[in-house]
Amino acid sequence: MKRIFEIDPWLVQSHQLNPNEKRLQESMTAIGNGYMGLRGNFEEGYSGDHLQGTYLGGVWFPDKTVVGWWKNGYPDYFGKAINAPSFIGMALTVNGERVDLATSTYRDFTLTLDLHQGLLTRSFVFEGKQATVRFTFKRFLSNVIKEAALVQLTAESLAGPAELTVAAQLDGNVTNEDSNYDERFWAPQGENAAAGTIQLQTKPNPFGVPQFTVLLKQSLRQGATLLPGTVTTSTGQLTSTVTLPLAPNVPVQLEKDVIVVTSRDVAPEAQAEAAAGLMTQLQGQSFAAQLAAHTALWAKRWAQSDVVIEGDDAAQQGIRFNLAQLFMTYYGDDKRLNVGPKGFTGEKYGGATYWDTEAYVVPMYVAATPPAVTRALLQYRHDQLPGAYHNAQQQGLKGALFPMVTFNGIECHNEWEITFEELHRNAAVAFAIYQYTAYTGDESYVNHDGMEVLVGISRFWADRVHFSKRAGKYMIHGVTGPNEYENNVNNNWYTNTMAAWCLEYTLARLPKADAAIQARLAVSGAEQQQWQDIIDCMYYPEDNKLGIFVQHDTFLDKDLRPASSIPADQRPINQHWSWDRILRSPFIKQADVLQGLYFLNDRFTREQKERNFDFYEPLTVHESSLSASIHAVLAAELGKQDKAVELYQRTARLDLDNYNNDTADGLHITSMTGGWLAIVQGFAGMRYDHDQLRFDPFLPKQWQGYQFRINYRGRVIQVAVGKTVALTLLAGPPLTVMVAGQPQHLEVSAHA
Repeated sequence: MKRIFEIDPWLVQSHQLNPNEKRLQESMTAIGNGYMGLRGNFEEGYSGDHLQGTYLGGVWFPDKTVVGWWKNGYPDYFGKAINAPSFIGMALTVNGERVDLATSTYRDFTLTLDLHQGLLTRSFVFEGKQATVRFTFKRFLSNVIKEAALVQLTAESLAGPAELTVAAQLDGNVTNEDSNYDERFWAPQGENAAAGTIQLQTKPNPFGVPQFTVLLKQSLRQGATLLPGTVTTSTGQLTSTVTLPLAPNVPVQLEKDVIVVTSRDVAPEAQAEAAAGLMTQLQGQSFAAQLAAHTALWAKRWAQSDVVIEGDDAAQQGIRFNLAQLFMTYYGDDKRLNVGPKGFTGEKYGGATYWDTEAYVVPMYVAATPPAVTRALLQYRHDQLPGAYHNAQQQGLKGALFPMVTFNGIECHNEWEITFEELHRNAAVAFAIYQYTAYTGDESYVNHDGMEVLVGISRFWADRVHFSKRAGKYMIHGVTGPNEYENNVNNNWYTNTMAAWCLEYTLARLPKADAAIQARLAVSGAEQQQWQDIIDCMYYPEDNKLGIFVQHDTFLDKDLRPASSIPADQRPINQHWSWDRILRSPFIKQADVLQGLYFLNDRFTREQKERNFDFYEPLTVHESSLSASIHAVLAAELGKQDKAVELYQRTARLDLDNYNNDTADGLHITSMTGGWLAIVQGFAGMRYDHDQLRFDPFLPKQWQGYQFRINYRGRVIQVAVGKTVALTLLAGPPLTVMVAGQPQHLEVSAHA
């Protein structure tokens, strides 16, 4: 665990710049607006070690799959979220002396990410040879004009007269660190000095994936006055340079405005005109006015989703940091996009979509955001259904296999144990449809587009199982379950359980689907009978003596010992052990059997949950960012309050405290729902199966209280837990909920 930022309920702030932690600091001060995002890089540049990262939603590249031995069914390409042209550059010189915090003398450094509105502020005092100057940068990516980035620079000479030169740059000569060949993915298409633009296109690819074209436009201004500066260009770059006198103790302020348009929305030949129009719109208001409008949208989000914790500022900072980063990554504005595991914060996990979205993001978003946001996530999968059919065909199977990693619906991950074996992602897609329907009561999706998804998934499972004549059971061999520290296992309990559940849910919903959908899907009686036979005869590994569901057929033959037996200097094991040693070990990366108990919670007794939790949690090393939240929810349900709080701290502050020593290459965006899940589903015990909203709250001993709001079927409900529990219906029709097993009728107060 490593903590480099100060504790504050609403700020991520540091007064130190440690070169050895520069990348970690960049990750944790990344900002985005759902359309684009960037790491917390320095505008003036930094010559020390860092990762210059800018990313555009839906802009990617199909990098050729490279494997030692090619096997039929491998994806042709590995999709990458490529580093986009950098647009924040504002190189500074004072009296001809370059400002570079890697080499310059400076003091009073402050870096602050304000979680209220995703505003990044940085200030420092540069001590030059002839003058001392205080610099302050503020920047944000607009939620009002999605294509707009705004940077405000304030410079004030504290001692000595100074001449300040600012060289604002657009730089398309960027590379990816995470690529097969360490090459550039962008080809410059032209620079226009008069318009202040550069245009680039992704290089050609042999896979039929459309190339992306991006145009960037910048301008400098002081207030309402444009500063044309001296503009120079080189291949893929444009620089506008202005020189300003700095009188002692007289602040000078200027603004860099940037517009970024891509061919996802604007054809290449129309980009220059579109960018010019957006720039005019942007510059119709001051930096302060644009920030105010941007902040007003954030205020609406926070009013709906904020979780307030009394008595623990570290816990409070953790949950708000996670919510802010999630909403800067995705808020449902573009149904072509999804929630990438790194969001806009780094290059690792190059795919835009994993199963994380359905398994971890949907359970939070369905309650903490407007229903349309989650509906857009479901629609994303439906729109990529043709790709899922293609993926199944590549494996010689019927039905639809949703990808583990994708941008366009086609599987683009080049590790065999993922591409071929981690099939449980299919079940998560189906379960997300169930969660949305059960929570919102809206059946319009499951009865139409959702049924097409469910039938495609069910047909895949029906073809992927095989019948064991010896056992008289259906089985699924050769899979990787959620525990990725085991590959190519037989009868992973979670996979078998969720496959049967998918068939069962599809059969239950099929008669209610739109008639036209039923006719088009043409699920015959014989096919339905086959599905029912699989449901009735699925094999589930169990051990009656231990009273547990066995993770897979041979799991109990391992050298079973707790994770506490691993020497501290060998943790995390994925950074110290060979892969062979990890695969042979009994240690579990994340919830596997327990993932099934979490999903299908109402189907299992408390005793079953407790026996399995007590057996598997001690074996779990929590080296997946997705692990702690599921364990926290189950621990809370089982009355293991100290364990639940411990795991909440791990999930809520996973990146802020760098628990797994891997945050330097980007945040763990999809797992950031974990803090919310741990509080709302864990500490507050929220459940919503069987058309009944229920709560069973407890208050952590370290806290004085907590409260949150949820949307539920056209209602807004506030839950406050302290010495007593108070539920308040803020909007919507009356509702009866269960609280600690007792019914409580809620109505909007006449005085509200």
